[in-house]
Amino acid sequence: MPELPDIVVYIEALGSRILGQPLEAIRVASPFLLRTVDPPLASLEGKRVRELRRVGKRIAIGVNAGSDAGLDDELWLVLHLMIAGRLHWRKRGAKVARPRGLAAFDFPNGTLLWTEAGTKKRASLHVVRGQAGLAALDPGGLEVLATDADRFAAVLTSANHTLKRALTDPRLFSGIGNAYSDEILFEARLSPLALTQKLTRGEIERLFLATQSTLSRWMDELREEAGDEFPEKVTAFRPNMAVHGRYKEPCVRCGTKIQRIRYADNETNYCPHCQTNGKLLADRALSRLLREDWPRTPEELELLTRNTGR
Repeated sequence: MPELPDIVVYIEALGSRILGQPLEAIRVASPFLLRTVDPPLASLEGKRVRELRRVGKRIAIGVNAGSDAGLDDELWLVLHLMIAGRLHWRKRGAKVARPRGLAAFDFPNGTLLWTEAGTKKRASLHVVRGQAGLAALDPGGLEVLATDADRFAAVLTSANHTLKRALTDPRLFSGIGNAYSDEILFEARLSPLALTQKLTRGEIERLFLATQSTLSRWMDELREEAGDEFPEKVTAFRPNMAVHGRYKEPCVRCGTKIQRIRYADNETNYCPHCQTNGKLLADRALSRLLREDWPRTPEELELLTRNTGR
């Protein structure tokens, strides 16, 4: 799923292309995409884009509702890309090709195409009116790049969750998901299963600095990668990530094999040497089978996998 750095770079690329431009037409190909009926989608056509905003992991496109309209009358297109949704800038009038094509937004200088890979149609489009309508879609998480260490600590310790859960909870922190939380925790040298209310002040400070530096660094890298082009290589798996998506590969810091915890459709990647003092965290898929025989260290796991062929 595109997260804070990806969304920021998307918005910057859109800003240079559609700010001040009239939204001439909206073409929706997927019947599952539009989640609202009032205001009607057609009411945005012909209006000029006056603002772009990130709302958590959503992209909000604000259009001018009229010369006499106030803030409460503003209209917003709110795009939630979810896991497999991606944006593309194409020549004006580009076709919305099924099955991946979801929608197209036509401007005088080009067309913004929205696609979604896979069969699970999770992406969503909302049309809302005014600041209140926009706020209703905001989970309310803290903007970690615009806060201080004390406020970060207060939010982090407001409930006793694992660090992985806390960082990816949009009600606590805005825009952080599965991929960048792995990178943040590696940078901070903290276990994804450490409990928030049991952290020392020093550990919280380390996490705060790692959160800001990791997200800022990745925004810079993504900007450099895109250059003046529209960002087309948006992915959660990048070869220069430290741990995310690097299961069984050597840690860039110590050489220990990266391990994982699997759950549902996601997995958490971590270095047992750098983050968990050599302890292997239980992977649910295997620990259900092995129960008390679950290995406690990477070395025991290596021996087990050799013997079982897993």
